[in-house]
Amino acid sequence: MGKPTGFMEFERKTVAYRPPNVRLLDYNEIYTAPEEAHLHTQGARCMDCGVPFCQSENGCPVDNLIPEWNDLVYQGRWFDALDRLHKTNNFPEFTGRVCPAPCEGSCVLGINNPPVTIKNIENAIIDRGFAEGWVTPNPPKFRTGKKVAVIGSGPAGLAAAAQLNSAGHTVTVFERADRVGGLLMYGIPNMKLDKGVVERRVELLRAEGVQFVTNAHVGVNVDIVQLQHEHDALLLAVGSTRPRDLQIPGRELNGVHFAMEFLTSQTKTALDLHYTGTANDFPATAQSAVGDFFINAHGKRVIVIGGGDTGTDCIATSLRHGCTRLVNFELLEQPPVTRAADNPWPQWPRILRSDYGHEEAVTVQGSDPRTYAVLSKEFLSDGKGNVSGVRTVDLRWKNENGRMTFEEVPGSERVWQADLILLAMGFLGPEGTLAKQLEIQTDSRTNFQASYGKFATDVHGVFAAGDCRRGQSLVVWAIHEGRSAAREIDRYLMGETVLP
Repeated sequence: MGKPTGFMEFERKTVAYRPPNVRLLDYNEIYTAPEEAHLHTQGARCMDCGVPFCQSENGCPVDNLIPEWNDLVYQGRWFDALDRLHKTNNFPEFTGRVCPAPCEGSCVLGINNPPVTIKNIENAIIDRGFAEGWVTPNPPKFRTGKKVAVIGSGPAGLAAAAQLNSAGHTVTVFERADRVGGLLMYGIPNMKLDKGVVERRVELLRAEGVQFVTNAHVGVNVDIVQLQHEHDALLLAVGSTRPRDLQIPGRELNGVHFAMEFLTSQTKTALDLHYTGTANDFPATAQSAVGDFFINAHGKRVIVIGGGDTGTDCIATSLRHGCTRLVNFELLEQPPVTRAADNPWPQWPRILRSDYGHEEAVTVQGSDPRTYAVLSKEFLSDGKGNVSGVRTVDLRWKNENGRMTFEEVPGSERVWQADLILLAMGFLGPEGTLAKQLEIQTDSRTNFQASYGKFATDVHGVFAAGDCRRGQSLVVWAIHEGRSAAREIDRYLMGETVLP
């Protein structure tokens, strides 16, 4: 490494977010622009560890060449760092913003010191690449004459499309929404991933020859059998879109919504209105413009049920709307501050984390919004068909023969008042329309059955990748699956493959 003793000389220092009291006033990205000297120093912390576990199975799914581009940043060789980054990751501007960075959890330095700020450096490399004009369209030099249809334009579909197009195949991506990007467009709020960043990459893919068809709900208004006849191969990359529901008494009440309904209404409305004003002014503008489609948290007591990234995004969006109070229910107990004995390195550290939304809630309310080990039992009505609260009970977790179970704590029932309840409890699998129409086998979790490494379903010429195959996961895993499926589709079409 360029600085063999850097990990002993410099402390970990992440790139700061904008102050909470400032970023709460708008829907712009929460990030700040790092100083180059800061990134050089943080790149110097990447040690000559011999075996870079950041690239291992527990680390980066796309096998990013992390020590190489850390060292190149330390040396100031930014163009070379971008070249190394793009060799394994089609969309580092997405992972650099929204990935939880399992690579950092597996960093060798993290055994007994804070790990290298890998995610910050990755994001800085790609942002610099765009700023310098280094990221340009690179269309293939020849066409194979083979046609591939990709169903779904999330990270798996886009990664597969990019790879297949680079191999010379003619690729058409079908997206049921009105904009390309899937989860990247409507599932992640602007504060974490500006939609201009998504559209910028989509335009690059268009310039390289990838074709996009929006408002194309395959299996509903687009015939999947016809697509089979018109293309040499099909890739299903439709994601895991069936939200986990909470079927307790009162579920039918107005004001109980899935998290994705809430987040999608926010992003789509803001984009349709070309909104650039302040955060607190947006709810009134949106409500008058689109009516009931927009789910408004302004002036309401909000409860978010479920943690994770989606729950945090609901917290942050509700605060920007101007909710009067916000509570977040977590089913599990509060995790420890440091790794537990049964969670050793290089496993992902299951520790207490405070994300951007939690920090913002503390700024507004003075306390962390999360309440742990609580189970919702009943949604309460105001007598007019609207939700007015939820009745809960506290839980006691215990380990029984290596399996965690819980029991309700007697006498711990509570009633929480609420005008808006958002369910952010994850996803169960893809919708069943395509599996039924194509007669594809599904696994025990209703995902499309296609073995890892092959990605081929039991229907000839039909492949599957991403969350619809492996289950709900990370953007970086979706990119890995899309790239891997593209390689196998190329092999299927040509008898051999040149794709990595």
